[in-house]
Amino acid sequence: MKRRKFAQLSVWSLWGAAASCSATQRSPSSLTVPSKRPLKIWWQEGFYPEEIDALNQIVEQWKAQSSVEIELSVIPQKDILTALERALGSSDAAEEVPDIFYSGAADLTTIPRLAWNGELVDVSDIVQPIRNYYKHNVLEGVSYQNKVTGSRSYYAVPLMQSAIHIHYWEDLLINAVGERRITIPKDWQSFWDFWQEVHPVLQTSQDSDIYGVGMPMSLSLDTYNNFEQFLEAHNVRILDESGNLVLGAQASGTTESNREALVQTLEGYARFFKSGTVPPDSIDWDNTGNNVSLLSRKSLMTVNHTLSAPGSQRSDEETYYENLATVEWPSKPDGSSMRYVVELKQAFILAQSTQQEAAKEFLTFLAQPKNLSTYTKGAQGRYLPVMPELFDDPFWQDKRDTHISVAVKQLQNTRPAYQVLNPAYGEVAAQNIWGKVIRKIALGELDASAAADESIMAIQQIFDNWQ
Repeated sequence: MKRRKFAQLSVWSLWGAAASCSATQRSPSSLTVPSKRPLKIWWQEGFYPEEIDALNQIVEQWKAQSSVEIELSVIPQKDILTALERALGSSDAAEEVPDIFYSGAADLTTIPRLAWNGELVDVSDIVQPIRNYYKHNVLEGVSYQNKVTGSRSYYAVPLMQSAIHIHYWEDLLINAVGERRITIPKDWQSFWDFWQEVHPVLQTSQDSDIYGVGMPMSLSLDTYNNFEQFLEAHNVRILDESGNLVLGAQASGTTESNREALVQTLEGYARFFKSGTVPPDSIDWDNTGNNVSLLSRKSLMTVNHTLSAPGSQRSDEETYYENLATVEWPSKPDGSSMRYVVELKQAFILAQSTQQEAAKEFLTFLAQPKNLSTYTKGAQGRYLPVMPELFDDPFWQDKRDTHISVAVKQLQNTRPAYQVLNPAYGEVAAQNIWGKVIRKIALGELDASAAADESIMAIQQIFDNWQ
């Protein structure tokens, strides 16, 4: 049995000719005359070769119909957002910026701000004709505020979606601990106590440095994502439905209860580190750290905002279907059913693009159901489709696949990320306020109460300074 390594690919670029799409809602005639400037696409490097293979397949199909040259640059996750900010800040930004951009973290940190500042192209003419293919919550997730126009509109094209998932080693749970899936508790406190209680049993039986919980405590975006789900579990209100900040002192009648809930949530999250149930190096993990720890069997379980960990093991059926498992979250501490914070992965067009029409044609082509199906499956199920009809594909209907079946069930009760309600919250993610205070708790620099106050002040300052 061989477990596939979880690693990113090397950077590469592809040059070629590309063109207008065959979608019925947009005419390809506008691209019959070759452009002197190529259509520049910056795309985040996939976690598996198949993801970029699928993108290449779509590009090749579009290329066969087009007379517009395409320049595709595949950039590592850790570099792509920095590269975009550098291009936007260039003195010759119109030449430096890409026309089309995709990053898996952009929906949390970048898109809300760029849309707010009028730096993205309105793509309503792409989304509106196919809006019936999407569920309403998906459309809500790409509708952003624009201070220049004073209104909301669609500024990105939805590609894929994900919730927060819990993965663990079923074979270790059975053979090393004497437990199994059906014995995992379903209420909040007992669920998390379970993983802490099996930790010493696991270490004794395995005679190795394996930890019961693989929870990031670092400045990685995974820490931010995981903690956002913990906040939802504890019903901590950060914004109201209108996008107003209700965590700070100005939220009359709710401040104290929200602060107390925030303190409890911070204590509950950080307890895994304090009890020694997570690897000590979790304070320094990057965005792949928890996956690496799980897949190398240094952690029994982990929490992750995509299905990337099991997806990396698809080529090994024993590992994927039998040994590695995905389990539903427990109920909330108050006993109610869990609601999941959903992330929407999106592509957008920069307002400084000189190839806006060609960019729209390509994204229209990409957004066709058959092409989104190709790309999402190429990502090895790491993300889920945004169009309900795509779930009819046999890829998503495998009854043996607990990873996908659990993930699909999670989509039945979701809410959008706060960034959709107020673009200022994107800066909370960009500064990783939660990662900063959680790491300080883990290092003993703050207790949960002080960490709550520090985070409240930091978020309040972000909102006060937002323009």
